[in-house]
Amino acid sequence: MKQRTWFITGVSSGFGRQLTEQLLKRGDLVIGSVRDTNKITDLIKGYPQSFHAEVLEMTDPAAIRGVVDRSFAQRGRIDVLISNAGYGLFGAAEELTDAQVEHLVATNLVGPIHLIRAALPHLRAQGGGRVIQISSYGGQVAFPGNSLYHASKWGIEGFVESVAQEVASFGIGMTIVEPGGARTEFRYGSAQVAKLTPIYDQTPAHSFLRMLDPKNGLAPGNPARMAAAQRKRPSIASEVATGSAMFHPRHTARTPKTRAKRSRPAPRGVKTGFTPPDS
Repeated sequence: MKQRTWFITGVSSGFGRQLTEQLLKRGDLVIGSVRDTNKITDLIKGYPQSFHAEVLEMTDPAAIRGVVDRSFAQRGRIDVLISNAGYGLFGAAEELTDAQVEHLVATNLVGPIHLIRAALPHLRAQGGGRVIQISSYGGQVAFPGNSLYHASKWGIEGFVESVAQEVASFGIGMTIVEPGGARTEFRYGSAQVAKLTPIYDQTPAHSFLRMLDPKNGLAPGNPARMAAAQRKRPSIASEVATGSAMFHPRHTARTPKTRAKRSRPAPRGVKTGFTPPDS
């Protein structure tokens, strides 16, 4: 099997961590970004030749471009770039502070936009490659108490679908992956909650509280299986993982026809209960 070089943001936990581990075990090269290298010391020590860690804050456009330029210069070629870093912010829209709104949009939307823009000249120069944007179930549907997260995912999907049409002739493929609920830190560690007000306690806006409590049951999705599906099939149609951790064909961002996915009914289980998206 041909050895590939991957650039992945957000490899300290969840999908990014699972995918990185699987790629390294099979012999690929990975450049992984984190905010704190202390969380990945095992990868740094265990794969000194094939894993390179970069400290990167997704809210810093200059740092993003610097890391991308340096990574391509050092490796010569990067076959797949995965924009994975992001987090969830829960609460009714009016409960969120201005700072919370700005930080989430900067991390989940503006940061990935800068990342992809920084990579495109290099991918074009090397004759092609693939960009995979980790989106979410929340890029198709919307649940109460998660408005800013949905705004970021719907926004990045629109950006990727548009750019895909701009760069297809250069051999650059753009893929959107939409995972469903999974047992990752998105729910049980990194999720942020607004300062809640009692007025919303008896409304759907606060129904997410039950979901965030592990006592009510863990998400059914297996992040290791989700990562394996993308690892084995990085260059074909993107896939969405539902709560069962199964992957179903979705779309590779290429043409306006991909917008038709918006009209498809939500997979089984979403209609009957609050099952917010994980990324």
